[in-house]
Amino acid sequence: MATVLNGVDTLASGKYDGLLQGKRLGLITAPTGLTLGFESTIQRLHDRYRLAALFSPEHGVRGDQPAGGSVDTYTDERTGVPVYSLYRKDSKRLTPEMLEQVDAVVYDIQDVGVRYYTFIYTMLYALEDCAKAGKPFIVLDRIAPLDGVTVEGNVLKDGYRSFVGGYPLAVRYGLTAGEVATMANAQQGWGAELHVVRCEGWERELLYPDTGRLWIHPSLGIPRFETALLYGGTCLFEGTNLSEGRGTTFPFEMIGAPFVDAERLSDEMNGLGLPGVRFRPAYFKPSFSKHEGELCRGVQLHVTDARAVRPLDTGVFLLQTIKRNYEAFAFLPTLREGSRPFIDLLGGDTVYRDEGWDAPALLARFREESAAFAAMKAEFHLY
Repeated sequence: MATVLNGVDTLASGKYDGLLQGKRLGLITAPTGLTLGFESTIQRLHDRYRLAALFSPEHGVRGDQPAGGSVDTYTDERTGVPVYSLYRKDSKRLTPEMLEQVDAVVYDIQDVGVRYYTFIYTMLYALEDCAKAGKPFIVLDRIAPLDGVTVEGNVLKDGYRSFVGGYPLAVRYGLTAGEVATMANAQQGWGAELHVVRCEGWERELLYPDTGRLWIHPSLGIPRFETALLYGGTCLFEGTNLSEGRGTTFPFEMIGAPFVDAERLSDEMNGLGLPGVRFRPAYFKPSFSKHEGELCRGVQLHVTDARAVRPLDTGVFLLQTIKRNYEAFAFLPTLREGSRPFIDLLGGDTVYRDEGWDAPALLARFREESAAFAAMKAEFHLY
């Protein structure tokens, strides 16, 4: 197995020095910003070039912030570089004051390849902000962990944009971060000076375990590759009164609530014969988040074939089964007046709250949308 190189790994060759040297660089990164040898991108840019600022997404540049926790401005202890938050309560944008500190902005975060995951929107917001300010934007590209071929799910509709769905992507979109940036820059007409430092040795058909790279969790909620794979379907339960496994050691791999019959649900789901996945009865008490300290009953999902499993199909069938069988099931209410229910933001539409929806018919419609998206995105493939 040949080891695949991400964009940051290619900087050692010096062939991108002309792009980076002599500039005050601002870096958007997270704990996944590592070289193959586990040197942080922060340290690589600090030692080799002129790192002038760090811009923090959700969870912090060092991964020391909880999900949803706002990040304050501070000084990075290791480098002495100021850290500015891109996950503030009032805004998730680069400000003119931040951009005055740098000549170019660099982005290096491992994407998950699923529309709900927020880092990709941090990148797109920053790309748009740099375009307006006339600052170059440089993506140190990273592989698409769920391969660059498979596309699943509906495309986010107008009027449903949020930070868990900030661009009209399919749920599983099969693009690298650099390709998403290239596509958005062209489609939105931003006219940013965009540079993508490409991966080397990656082929679109590869899943993350095929690349010879060790898995680094992009956030505490995605500890394993299997979690990232299932997340495209099980994240839907964040919009319901069921636990999606947060507060356990298997987030997004265990789904349940106090009112569920674990044995029955497991039998029902296995009876569907969904490809690449098995269910077993699971009992757990979340240490935080929904149903904290309560005994939840439900299922744990086990991936038996990473190429055969279709996570969104699996999540939709699981959602339908629970919704039909348990009167206590509910979608979470809106967080504030005038906002949309969270399930609509995840779904990019009202589909999951529509009365009488049927999983096979819904998924057939999704497949039409994902096929059209797959054909469209091919124009922006860099690999």
